[in-house]
Amino acid sequence: MNLELFTKCRDRVIENCSKVIVGKDDAISLVLTCFLCSGHVLLEDVPGTGKTMLLRSFAKTIGGDFKRIQFTPDLLPSDLTGIQFYNQKSGEFQFRPGPLFSNIVLADEINRATPRTQSSLLEAMEEHQISVDGQTTRLEEPFMVMATQNPLESYGTFPLPEAQIDRFFMRLKLGYMTREQELSVISRVSTVDIIDQLDCVISKEEIEELKRSYHEVKFSDDVAGYLMDIVQRTRTESRFTAGVSTRGAIALYKASQVTAALNGRDYVLPEDVRFVAPHVLAHRVASASTRSNDTEAYIRKI
Repeated sequence: MNLELFTKCRDRVIENCSKVIVGKDDAISLVLTCFLCSGHVLLEDVPGTGKTMLLRSFAKTIGGDFKRIQFTPDLLPSDLTGIQFYNQKSGEFQFRPGPLFSNIVLADEINRATPRTQSSLLEAMEEHQISVDGQTTRLEEPFMVMATQNPLESYGTFPLPEAQIDRFFMRLKLGYMTREQELSVISRVSTVDIIDQLDCVISKEEIEELKRSYHEVKFSDDVAGYLMDIVQRTRTESRFTAGVSTRGAIALYKASQVTAALNGRDYVLPEDVRFVAPHVLAHRVASASTRSNDTEAYIRKI
């Protein structure tokens, strides 16, 4: 296992994305963790904090095909998956792929689309394949959905169902920058111009090696027991109406392994589990409180 490759790639990705998003190294590292675990990320925050810019800069950083989809109430499932159209020249039906046939898909304001369209993402996110008119097509690897949503505005939105929320590996928030960081951002050149000039800093071969080797990170029985204590506590806690699923426990296990590797270790510490747990678990529990901040705070307390 090449731990030096993990740390070097982490530093290169953070340095490149930080040209666009200032002071959010942890968020960039967590998006990289999702990507290496073949997971999907839901970025939820107030408008104007740089959600779309972070995901666009990450896509440029790792290379590969990138498609952005603006979700609206009139968006149809076929607008994502593609359609069979009749070619008059050949006299045959041909498949025209939709934007989901890409390495990185940015689903902007995902909760503005209807449940029917949202559900068309499920097969792609979970199985990495798309079925249209009875024909199933595998998606090219790597494949990652990065979605954004505004938690404040409810008018004209359709809340994501629990089944789809659970498909997201992590839910992240950016928050506001410090005063000094914000001053440096508002006085610089356009963020769009900076993104256009970003280079790919990690090769496809390096990505494949990182995805293959993080499984070698060791989990001691004590640390694995600590992880399960957290998961089982969410299932018995009275303020939660439903606890973390087994899928969530597996996600926390993988995220802890990648976090350890990105920090140059081939073994997991309890600190690794604590670092990723709120981001991996908070959106997977059902709570009487509608505020995600309350749920995250209680996961940290656990």
